Amino acid sequence: MQEYLRVGVISTTHGVRGEVKVYPTTDDPERFRELKKVILDTGKESKELAIASVKFSKNQVILKFKEYNSINEAEALKGMDLLISRADAVPLGENENYIGDLIDMSVVTDTGETLGTLTDVMKTGANDVYVV
Repeated sequence: MQEYLRVGVISTTHGVRGEVKVYPTTDDPERFRELKKVILDTGKESKELAIASVKFSKNQVILKFKEYNSINEAEALKGMDLLISRADAVPLGENENYIGDLIDMSVVTDTGETLGTLTDVMKTGANDVYVV
């Protein structure tokens, strides 16, 4: 079970005051309105960031972090993942799972034949594609 869940990826800066555009990787981008903080995954370390404001533009979320106040500071964030702890995650309903919890599970047919291991889930819009 993953300790952290990815909710977005920073795609670019927005404006000159340190805002960033985020491509949401969550089913409900509106959830950003409820978040007070996120964890920035730099690849080398994790850093907690406080969310100062949330706006929406087309299919992206525009976030302003209290820790970044200029375009020059925000420029370094491009391509980085935004994570949340499980405690901040949206509660699941019955028979629902987080995709990250399904990865590396064994895939078995109704008759008990093992097909392989789930390696990825691709979200295509119309449906999810499970890669085994």
